[in-house]
Amino acid sequence: MALTRRTTLLAGAALGGAALLAGCADDAGPDPRAAERSAAAERLRNRAAHDSTALLARYDATLAAHPALAGRLRPLRAEVARHTEAFTSTASSPSASASASGAPRRAATPPVPPDERDARTALADAERTLADARTAALLSAPPELARLLASVAAAGAAHAYLLTAAERPAAP
Repeated sequence: MALTRRTTLLAGAALGGAALLAGCADDAGPDPRAAERSAAAERLRNRAAHDSTALLARYDATLAAHPALAGRLRPLRAEVARHTEAFTSTASSPSASASASGAPRRAATPPVPPDERDARTALADAERTLADARTAALLSAPPELARLLASVAAAGAAHAYLLTAAERPAAP
């Protein structure tokens, strides 16, 4: 049987491909950077849970100081509570799950302004600052966490708008 150029090229390509696949299989050991990325993602997730817990405490303090704002703040507070739960329930490592899903430690809550409008503005500023921080964190987050951070950041930006919407003049 005479070898044609096509047969020779196809055989060489098949052997070369097999050699490449075999070479890839030999390097299939654990990637040391994967553990580092996973740990960084857990730190980011735990930070997000802590930040949501602190924001939740801020809502609670504002509601305690200004009960008349309950109708306006309770739906937003409920969403922040769901965000906190989302960050704590998606932790992947057992140690992170235990620390994140346990009783979240509450950060010291800044004093609530005595004026209702100022209190809403302070909450809006906190929401906006946290939304900006979460948006910045998207660059270093793995895809699943990035989607969650983006969604929660968008909700925070909407909350900031809703908290200050009554202060804006109506459109003509």
